[in-house]
Amino acid sequence: MRPIKYIICCCAALTLFAMSLPNIALAQAGETLDTRIGKLSFTHDFANGYPVDATQKLLFDEMDFQRACQAYIWSIPLVGFAQWQYANKQVGAENGQFVSVESYEDLREGLTANATTPYVLVFTDLTDGPWVVELPEGEIRGAAHSMWQMGLGRMVEPGKYLLVGPHQEVPENAEDNGYVVIQSSTINVMAVLRLLSQDRDERMSMLTNIGVYPYAERSNPRPRGYTTPNGRPYQVWQPRGMEYWERLADIINREPIHERDRFMLAMLRPLGIEKGKPFKPDSRQIKILTEAALVGEAMAKANDFSNPRLEDAHYVDGSHWEFATTGVPNQRRENYEDLDGRAAWFYEALTNDIGMHGQKTGKGQVYMAAYRDTDGDWLDGEVNYTLHVPPNVPAAAFWSFTVYDVSTRTLTLNDTKQADRSSRMDLLTNADGSVDLYIGPKKPEGNEAKNWIQTMPGKAWFPYFRLYSPKQAFLDRTWILPDLEKTK
Repeated sequence: MRPIKYIICCCAALTLFAMSLPNIALAQAGETLDTRIGKLSFTHDFANGYPVDATQKLLFDEMDFQRACQAYIWSIPLVGFAQWQYANKQVGAENGQFVSVESYEDLREGLTANATTPYVLVFTDLTDGPWVVELPEGEIRGAAHSMWQMGLGRMVEPGKYLLVGPHQEVPENAEDNGYVVIQSSTINVMAVLRLLSQDRDERMSMLTNIGVYPYAERSNPRPRGYTTPNGRPYQVWQPRGMEYWERLADIINREPIHERDRFMLAMLRPLGIEKGKPFKPDSRQIKILTEAALVGEAMAKANDFSNPRLEDAHYVDGSHWEFATTGVPNQRRENYEDLDGRAAWFYEALTNDIGMHGQKTGKGQVYMAAYRDTDGDWLDGEVNYTLHVPPNVPAAAFWSFTVYDVSTRTLTLNDTKQADRSSRMDLLTNADGSVDLYIGPKKPEGNEAKNWIQTMPGKAWFPYFRLYSPKQAFLDRTWILPDLEKTK
């Protein structure tokens, strides 16, 4: 017979074991679900249980990752200009100093730059008050833009343009004194000008007579002049990896917060990007942001290069050409902000104003892009293509065809240092006035080589076909640009 003490101990042990049964049963009864982000486990079933610790961590990491991917798409125009301003500073441009970009080496660092016309551009920081941009007589076309790349005002006439920051009062009698007032929604403003004269001496004369200076110096102006990259690194396209987020964190700290962006900024806080605080991400945040920069850019590529949902891209049925300017200038549709449209445009380009929507207005420029050939295949640097440009191109000024690398969305980097062909060049023309352009790694023989643009194996590419001052035949589609065809 067992001693009474032994029996009491056994009963106590059984009692303790019984008390632990609910916890064991609870763990065994929990539900695990297979989802696209992995296995999610709960203390009971999904509806009645709490997420277990590992699931809790997984969900927060996934929330931050998804938010970072969407923040990438949201911030493309802002980072595009922040990178451009950073590039200007890297080549020594001070506040209000123009950067003149003319050579192939310098032009190829800018998103989808036009190789036919030089650029002159300037960033002004209006923290301490308004600035003046003074334009001389001559063929100059340009505009001022906010850091979100919204057009603020066109600059197409000689005169004095007064840039006024957000919440700053317009100086008294400014308009009466001959200033064209441009009020900005951001502290930093970018003005880009195109010097249209084909005579370089005339362009340089205009350049030296452009004046940019603080309004406070109006009685004794000291124009800041201009500089050039002159072979120095001048990357304008958005950086990859953590550098993308560094640009975003920096510009958020230097600009006012717009009401429309407050939810997105709330999503960025757990990732270490917060206005008024330094960007010092920890290892967890770095891991999430690094992957989100990759996936976010992949989403941007899909949204840009092959998105049938984009408004305003359609050219004509059956064509692989589309209008590149998918974002509206004010970035606002009737019932929503133009999130995908502006992301598609600003992933591959910079600036947007009404003058770049000639397909709608019949004025300014038309920007057409193609990413596939007539067979529906992606354009590839290893393949030779032909583009037949029909006669009587409906462009009152001129037309141009330019090739860009997909990797950077900049002028294609090739051995010839030639990325475009245009009606301003001495091209081989057919008897009916049409022009056949040749794009590919193989140089055509004879005079056809005049119409050739070299592409490089191992690279995808895409072209812009621009029309300056489109005519009615383009607007009513009686003149149609054919697709690119593989050369036979």
